[in-house]
Amino acid sequence: MFKSMTGFGKTVCELDTKKITIEVKSLNSKNLDINARIPGLYREKEMQIRNEIAKMLVRGKVDFMMYAETTSVTTNSRINKPIVLEYFRQLKEINDELGLSTEADLMQSILRLPETLDVEREELDAEEWKVIMKSIMSALSDLDRFRQQEGEALNSDILNRVDAIKGLIPEVEKFEEERIAKVKDRINEGLTGLGNDSGFDKNRFEQELIYYIEKLDVTEEKVRLLNHCAYFREVANQSISNGKKLGFVAQEMGREINTLGSKANHQEIQQIVVQMKDELEKIKEQLLNVL
Repeated sequence: MFKSMTGFGKTVCELDTKKITIEVKSLNSKNLDINARIPGLYREKEMQIRNEIAKMLVRGKVDFMMYAETTSVTTNSRINKPIVLEYFRQLKEINDELGLSTEADLMQSILRLPETLDVEREELDAEEWKVIMKSIMSALSDLDRFRQQEGEALNSDILNRVDAIKGLIPEVEKFEEERIAKVKDRINEGLTGLGNDSGFDKNRFEQELIYYIEKLDVTEEKVRLLNHCAYFREVANQSISNGKKLGFVAQEMGREINTLGSKANHQEIQQIVVQMKDELEKIKEQLLNVL
């Protein structure tokens, strides 16, 4: 199963006196990187939120945003009447001494002065938090479903490319006999050019030729590449998404393809190797976003 690291989830929680909006989005990352924006009242619950994100999302760059909007006419701020009256008395006295008539503007000035407003500290209600936490889990579930949908598209594309690499391996076999024959002919032509008096040992030459051809044999690389392709599909079909493991398998596929190319010594085989590398690079790019 493939699961993408890209996703988005959102829920809105309606309470008696406020509306809580929760948004979670994630992008690809090697590890889990959580950036949380939480209102001050709920800051004490940040660790709990982070733990739930880690359990459900596992990996990725995650932005968690929580907004609180008051829907009630009540407020936690109270005007400190004795302080305001005392400010007003003193300022009016100054106005009278200076002969000013701007009493209407005094209130605006007074409310900017210290201690004119008392703000009651709001305590976090346990029952209210249960409702909010349920909404947070719902947003995380929405994001996880988004990841699964994205993963299905990645699954189809990546496995098709793995099959394309696997399908190119038999194409190499079509040119193997021709490749060995060309190598033999090229060496023989070179020796012929030396003349009959070159004095080389023909038996020794045959031994060296066999050794050289064995070095050019790509059977081992083809077998290992086929095995890697089969193992890639096996891991991809597991019940959990394992992007890191698939990345390691893709690296091993790349090693075999590179070795195949270095041993090729044949134009058509080199072209096939280039096609394999092209497919593998696209697989690696896609795997960067697999959980």
